[in-house]
Amino acid sequence: MAKLTLTTLLSLDGVMQAPGGTDEDTTGGFEYGGWVVPFVDEGMHAFAGEVFDRAGAFLLGRRTYDIFSAYWPKVTDPQDPIASRLNTLPKHVVSTTLTDPAWENTTVVSRDVPAEVARLKERTAEGELQIHGSGTLAQSLLGHDLIDEVNLLVFPVHLGSGRRLFPDGGQPTAYELIGARTTGSGIAIHTYRPTGRAQFGTFEVGV
Repeated sequence: MAKLTLTTLLSLDGVMQAPGGTDEDTTGGFEYGGWVVPFVDEGMHAFAGEVFDRAGAFLLGRRTYDIFSAYWPKVTDPQDPIASRLNTLPKHVVSTTLTDPAWENTTVVSRDVPAEVARLKERTAEGELQIHGSGTLAQSLLGHDLIDEVNLLVFPVHLGSGRRLFPDGGQPTAYELIGARTTGSGIAIHTYRPTGRAQFGTFEVGV
């Protein structure tokens, strides 16, 4: 059974929308696309290589799939740590409108998504089943307690608006920090594993 992992890029205020380009996702009038670009460095590339090296299959939302499929098939270097995995390993895209994906080795998940994702975890024999970006999908699967590990790359920039990974209304959940590092440009990379529902209490006030 595969571990389902999520890797996502966040601003200091938790925004994950359109990290890689000005026109990537302007939903809701978002004007700050491409906010990670000034901070990309060797430390980030090294971490991404490590993550993709653990991949056994990919699970993507439709928007992220469209972005990836427009770029990565054109990268044909077999030594590229990202392209070599994305272009050859199984890809599962969640969509109710995509019927004939052109990217090789792609299947469409169109119904009963939580149940199908649970089955995909069972069927992925080697490596991780990985989500990258895919905010709406990630939020849904977090709500169903299906994600086993979260890699958060937090960039030193505050945006003030945009779609966030953790919206209001989610189940309070506690996490265990299992990995942390900081890159030269100030990207804080934290890996968390959920441990169950959050606990609450009150500090005792000494007399």
